Amino acid sequence: MHKWLIYIAFGWLTLTGALHFAIDVVSQHLRGKHPPGAEATLLYYGLHSAYALGQVVVGLLALFVATRAMPLLATTPPLALALLAGLGWLAIACLFSPYWPPRINAAVFCALVLAAWLTRPAAVG
Repeated sequence: MHKWLIYIAFGWLTLTGALHFAIDVVSQHLRGKHPPGAEATLLYYGLHSAYALGQVVVGLLALFVATRAMPLLATTPPLALALLAGLGWLAIACLFSPYWPPRINAAVFCALVLAAWLTRPAAVG
């Protein structure tokens, strides 16, 4: 169960980050929803790009580690770091985004990491 929760948690993070980038950055840019300028570039596209691509990079890196060294992701430090990162994404979503989907995505990720932590093999620390 632990192995599948790890794959689901970091797969979820990668998928939602990629979808966030596609919907909130690429789609908005292609449709011309925000007029060109420093404010739109820095505050809108910059914030959403950093948020979404950060999720994608962390998710892909964790999936890579999971395929190569699953026992490593059954120890406390990487799971604690993943939960801390998820809580950080949740805080950023709550502070800077008026929309619910990024908050829900971060909360689901945190719940999946916590579930993976609670179902890890008993022999690890």
